[in-house]
Amino acid sequence: MNQRATSRRGFLVAAGAGAAGLAGGLVLSDAGSSTDDQPSLATEADSGFCADMSTHHVQALAMCQRVLGRDTGDAVQAAAAEVLQTQAIEVGMMRAWLTDWDQSTSPPETVMAWMGINEGAGMPRAMMPGLASDDEMRSLSLAEGTAQGKLWIELMRAHHVGGVAMAEAAIELVSADKVRRLARTQVDVQTFEIAQYDELLSTVYS
Repeated sequence: MNQRATSRRGFLVAAGAGAAGLAGGLVLSDAGSSTDDQPSLATEADSGFCADMSTHHVQALAMCQRVLGRDTGDAVQAAAAEVLQTQAIEVGMMRAWLTDWDQSTSPPETVMAWMGINEGAGMPRAMMPGLASDDEMRSLSLAEGTAQGKLWIELMRAHHVGGVAMAEAAIELVSADKVRRLARTQVDVQTFEIAQYDELLSTVYS
C-alpha cells in the first residue's frame, strides 16, 4: 500500500475510534436511567423513528458483512468494522426501547409516516432514502478487490445521507429525550463518516 493510502487508513481508524466512543458513551448514559423517558411518554414519532432507523441500520450491517474479511483495502475494512459495531449497538438500543413501549421490532412494511411523508401515509419500506436496491446488494456481494471497496463506500455514503435526513427529522419531532440524544449522535457520527468517505473516494479509491 502506498504512503497516501496508509495515511488515509490511519485517519479513518482514529476517527472511527472516536465515533465508537461517542456511541458507547450514549449506551452507558442511557442504560442506567430508571426515571427518564418512561414508556408512557413515547409518541408515534419516537416509536416510528426507532422502528424505521432500526430497519435502515440492518441493511448497513448486511453491507458490512459482505465486505469484512475481503480484499477491499484497509480503509474499507476499518470503516466497515466501525459501522458494524456502532450500528449494531444502536439497533439493540432502539429495539429495546420498542419492546419497552410494547411496539413491534419487526421491519415495518410502511415507513416514515411519523415524518408526515405523503400526508402521513408514509411510503413502502423499499423506498426509504438511502436503502440499496436488491441489485445493488447483489453487485456488492459479487464485486472483488478495490472495486468492491469503492462500491461499499458509494453505497454506504448514500445510506448515511438517507439516515442523517431521518435523524435530523427525529431531532425535531420526537418527545423522548433519549431518542433525541441518539438521533443527534447519529447525525454527528454519520455526517463525519460521509466526509471520510468523500475523501477516500477522491484519493485512495478514485
